[in-house]
Amino acid sequence: MSRIVFWIALLVLVFFALRSKLRAALRKQQMHTPPQPPHAAPPAAIEDMTSCAQCGLHFPASEALHADGRDYCSPAHLPANTRL
Repeated sequence: MSRIVFWIALLVLVFFALRSKLRAALRKQQMHTPPQPPHAAPPAAIEDMTSCAQCGLHFPASEALHADGRDYCSPAHLPANTRL
């Protein structure tokens, strides 16, 4: 009877030792895996850039003022004959 108790106790100890090793390996793997953001926003649309013919400032093309085939950043930089 004492032999059966010994083997059962040995099996229980081996089981808990293996479980402990597996959990440690899992934690180590999770530490080396970079966290993923929960909900990454889609990247913003890329907009074309242009530069002002007067000062050289770069700005989005959708904000450009057009005159004589050139782009300007503000009404103050438009040529005198095309003021708004």
